[in-house]
Amino acid sequence: MDRLKEYACENKIPIMQEDGILFLTEYIRKNNVKKILEIGTAIGYSAINMALVSDDVVVTTIEKDAERYNEALCNIKEFGLENRIKVILGDALEVNVDGIYDLIFIDAAKAQYIKFFEKFKNNLSLEGTIISDNLDFHGLVSSDVEIKNRNLKQLVRKINNYRDFLENNKEFHTDFLTVGDGIGVSKRS
Repeated sequence: MDRLKEYACENKIPIMQEDGILFLTEYIRKNNVKKILEIGTAIGYSAINMALVSDDVVVTTIEKDAERYNEALCNIKEFGLENRIKVILGDALEVNVDGIYDLIFIDAAKAQYIKFFEKFKNNLSLEGTIISDNLDFHGLVSSDVEIKNRNLKQLVRKINNYRDFLENNKEFHTDFLTVGDGIGVSKRS
């Protein structure tokens, strides 16, 4: 796992912060989660961590970047998890996934979070949970500091829009946690 973290750091590939991944894996353990859908594989770091919680955890994960997809496949094979982690190459907004999941984990293009949530909520079991990462985005979402970079400012605005979407969602109740880079835990109301 240290090698994966090192590789991600050296290649500027975003992976979950340590306390965020610890929260996620503990949540899976405590809530007896077995089937997981992940939006945003990157190099497979979080999918591997989730699958390692228990021998009966299975993960389906979607990645649109071919290079990261191939890296994830290699990493998953290195951990001997290719029978429990299925990686789909494609844009999550264009991929159709069958099946019902106990947990949907959203950690991909921040600007698309609302669309991901709306699209995949139908794949969530009635008692299931949608967990969204990066809701504080390096402290910028809750900061009073003026952001000069236009693209970054738009991204923070879109994350704030997603937070508003979650707060005002009548179908789901969301708890916002300050663990990791900000996590939302959404369950049906």
